[in-house]
Amino acid sequence: MAKTIAIIAALDTKGEEARLIRDYVAGQGLRPLVIDTGVLGEPSIPSDVSRAEVAKAGDTELSELVRTRDKARAMEVMTRGAGQVAARLYAEKRLDGIVGLGGSAGTAIATSAMRALPVGVPKLCVSTVAAGDTRPYVGTKDVTMMYSVVDVAGINRLSARILTNAAGAIVGMVAAEPPRLAERPLVAASMFGNTTPCVDRARKTLEEAGYEVLVFHATGAGGQTMESLIIDGFIAGVFDVTTTEWADELAGGVFSAGPHRLEAAAKAGVPSVIAPGCLDMVNFWGPETVPEKYRGRNLYKWNPNVTLMRTTPEENAQLGRIIAEKANLSTGPVAVLIPLKGVSQLDSPGGAYWWPEADRALFDAIKQNLRKDIPLIELDYNINDPEFADHTASVLLEMMKGAGD
Repeated sequence: MAKTIAIIAALDTKGEEARLIRDYVAGQGLRPLVIDTGVLGEPSIPSDVSRAEVAKAGDTELSELVRTRDKARAMEVMTRGAGQVAARLYAEKRLDGIVGLGGSAGTAIATSAMRALPVGVPKLCVSTVAAGDTRPYVGTKDVTMMYSVVDVAGINRLSARILTNAAGAIVGMVAAEPPRLAERPLVAASMFGNTTPCVDRARKTLEEAGYEVLVFHATGAGGQTMESLIIDGFIAGVFDVTTTEWADELAGGVFSAGPHRLEAAAKAGVPSVIAPGCLDMVNFWGPETVPEKYRGRNLYKWNPNVTLMRTTPEENAQLGRIIAEKANLSTGPVAVLIPLKGVSQLDSPGGAYWWPEADRALFDAIKQNLRKDIPLIELDYNINDPEFADHTASVLLEMMKGAGD
């Protein structure tokens, strides 16, 4: 049976574009399924899922939206409904991939449908806002954003090429078959450039022990994605040695993962090891983006686009309390490991962020606030020393063995 690609768009304003993609998909031997998310104008092509169905899935009658002509409410309803429709189609095995198109409103609606689908289902959105901050649209899912270059407003020589590229891309994604890999229990690991040696070494140890390691870059979205997979039950153990996103949450950096970071494994009872990796730094973009109140701080140009700021003893004391409080939520095996010779590459003797007093404030706060029954292991190494990585990996392996994976 041919695979199905859903095409989601407001057919009163994006009907021509949807038709181009629909015809391309059909011409490749796949089945197009058109979802209409328009409200006020008349659709220019027929749909397989009508706008009335989408509105009803959003708990509102389409006639009510048409009558009130409240664009904000219509946007809210169709966004909610699009997610419900996509999830239902996938559950009914009527959707193998999805492509959407639009401006800011159309992108919000289409990507809400995409975020309702599991990781791995092909998702592509052609959007006028894809060249900007796409985090609100992508969330924690594998949504591919394609910049439309010109407005999604009819077919011209440039848009026809771009839309055809998009159609070819989603067809290719849906047709592609991933390699068959051995099914092994999954371990989630958090990593940053400043903890890469630690995680790389531990990953080899964990893989040799029969686990598959998924590494998440601690850039906010990375931590959120890792937590979502833990919540969804995919993860057997967590090697959470890069908790730096909490420094950004506390100080207003650009890589915050929000106030619930470190809660998923704790509440799900998944075995986890925690270390205060990279809590010596807060992340900003270029130097000009550092807030004025921080301009006199110890700043480090990590690369042309990322500027780091050293955390202070006062901030580290707060971070230590937060790490302990999150660990205290644990309903399953957990251990906290402290690298006494620094929490990052920069925070090592002679390094740009080596500040023993700040580290001591962090470590003391963890010890003072951590639940007494949670193992606290202090090691006289830097977080990137092989000995620290080996010991931390062995603690997690023992936990997972005891929990039966």
